[in-house]
Amino acid sequence: MIDKSGIKKIVLAYSGGLDTSIIIPWLKENYNNPEIIAVAGNVGQNDELEGLEEKALKTGASKLIVADLVDEMVDDIIIPALKMDAKYETYLLGTAFARPVIGKKLAEIALAEGADAICHGATGKGNDQVRFELAIKRFAPGMKIIAPWREWDIKSRDEEIDYAEAHHVPLKISRETNYSKDKNLWHLSHEGLDLEDPANEPDYDKPGFLEMGVSPVKAPDKPAYVTIDFEAGAPVAIDGEKMKASKIIEKLNKIGGENGIGIIDIVENRLVGMKDRGVYETPGGSILYKAHEQLEMITVDKDTLHVKQKLAVDYADLIYNGKWYSPLQEALTAFANESNRYVTGSVKLKLYKGNIIPAGTTSPYSLYSENLVTFGESDYDQNQAAGFINLWGLPTTVQALREQGKL
Repeated sequence: MIDKSGIKKIVLAYSGGLDTSIIIPWLKENYNNPEIIAVAGNVGQNDELEGLEEKALKTGASKLIVADLVDEMVDDIIIPALKMDAKYETYLLGTAFARPVIGKKLAEIALAEGADAICHGATGKGNDQVRFELAIKRFAPGMKIIAPWREWDIKSRDEEIDYAEAHHVPLKISRETNYSKDKNLWHLSHEGLDLEDPANEPDYDKPGFLEMGVSPVKAPDKPAYVTIDFEAGAPVAIDGEKMKASKIIEKLNKIGGENGIGIIDIVENRLVGMKDRGVYETPGGSILYKAHEQLEMITVDKDTLHVKQKLAVDYADLIYNGKWYSPLQEALTAFANESNRYVTGSVKLKLYKGNIIPAGTTSPYSLYSENLVTFGESDYDQNQAAGFINLWGLPTTVQALREQGKL
């Protein structure tokens, strides 16, 4: 247990959601009325930042610091993960991408403000507690960490709402719409309520459920086309218009969302061991991953691609499990960058009712030779295959001769 007597100033990871909204008065009540500095990491959640300062101050914070972390998250974490094609059990790591940069900024602000502790609202059941705290340990190793879900008597989100109502904390949710959501530039997650039973079909068309787009059923009957340009594995332009990566994601979110792209319903294996069901919206990210994979098909050699596909699992695990700030990450990122040296070119995709359909790929560094692979006449001497097969199959031949007693 933390010695509360010396804790006079606390930096709180603040989103304005249910958990962090009630944490401010709870800390005031249970930690001898400390000063609370609320820190909101802007990772592209947009409208969720509106009215945040007023709410934080009204509920007891001394001030709100909003840290713009969008480009750091995109350039330092998302782009390397894209280059590695890192997926965690088909999940495109949306929440996991944001946590390291938020944790790092919490540590930096806590040290600058002379805080005695950092507090977060992650539950004791989930992954985010690990992600936040490993980042804090990396940049402020001696800092005390307060995790109310591991201390308080509140047992459920319903009880959190009870606490909020009793302490006059304004909420944007009701008990009926009380999904646990996490939003950033890359994605939006949905957990809880009817989704806790995998037998229930998600009601994608329920008003207020999907926020980044529409369901495939409600998508237009006419396909949309988009062309993405890459340089060394990083996206640099959409339909010929150059822009920074965060703006590319933003634009693809709109195009993809309108066409029902990037909605997945999965039961994933949490770091702490339990299985968890979630619905994720990742429209722009899904388009980028598909485009990048298409370009790699023609620009990356077989051996490198196959090794990278194996390492992608380790890279995704590392991100999911909160170990972004680690020597292994640095080594794997170096591999991702080197393996993408020639992943430059353009990919055209057709978007139609939730589907991403390849519509043409070009690259100045393509390894694809139509002359070699054509079914028509080519320069390739097919007679060479006989000698190759004899050598490749030599161990099989020797084994057969042994079994026949002919060696």
